[in-house]
Amino acid sequence: MTEVPYQKYHGTGNDFAVVEGHEDVPDRPAFAIALCADLDADGVLFLEPEETDGDGEEPPVVDMTLYQPDGSTAEMCGNGARVAGRWGSERTGADEVLLETDAGPRHTRIHEDWSVTVEMGTPSFDPAAVPVEADEPMVETELEGYVVTAVNTGVPHAVAFVDDVQAVDIDADAPPIRHADVFPEGANATFAARTTEGFDQRTFERGVEGETLSCGTGAVAIAAVATHLGEIEPGESTVVSPPGGDLTVTVREDWTTTLRGPTAFEFSETAPRDPDTPAVVDG
Repeated sequence: MTEVPYQKYHGTGNDFAVVEGHEDVPDRPAFAIALCADLDADGVLFLEPEETDGDGEEPPVVDMTLYQPDGSTAEMCGNGARVAGRWGSERTGADEVLLETDAGPRHTRIHEDWSVTVEMGTPSFDPAAVPVEADEPMVETELEGYVVTAVNTGVPHAVAFVDDVQAVDIDADAPPIRHADVFPEGANATFAARTTEGFDQRTFERGVEGETLSCGTGAVAIAAVATHLGEIEPGESTVVSPPGGDLTVTVREDWTTTLRGPTAFEFSETAPRDPDTPAVVDG
């Protein structure tokens, strides 16, 4: 059986297998389902460096495609982008890497401690952009027992502020929000609580279909909603703390956002190119 080499990384506990895009993987969804199940990982990143003119004036470009544990693809993943930026830096020696994602280009800066800052774009509360079936932005709206604000930070999030994220029965309470009819493409259910440092975070991720140790787009969603509601000022950096560690989010005065946090390389291994697991994508 042909084996495909991969490398295992994580960003604040968000686990990814990285496969070079040129590898012959005929059924990427089935491959991702099997490998994520084997590793208990949150996704498989297929990364492909683009050809450059080599003048060194522009950062190297890496095409990034993320397959999730259910075989679906995600337009954007903040922690996955930070891992991809590190991977690109390790191969080129550059301290800046441009990622081409399904949510658009994302610039990354790699720091000496292997923490990575990624430009996360501009959050949108527009119903068509989230998307959410509503005429007006969904802001502090009652939904499945929570007060929810909907925002797209590369992928849709339903953000609910609570007194204590640890008190949330996320396995019971998140799926009705994630699958609510108001979200035609589904949404990540993100819960946040104010702390002296910033915000605690727990996120039930669409595609993973469970809680993850960290969610970068969710951390940005929390900061974006808090800024929108006037809880933090534009331009102010805030620490968002999912179970996997601390992330720093900045919502600038022009509403562009950045996400910074640590990354870690774990090991290199191989996996079967043609797993027996059938590809099942949640539509």
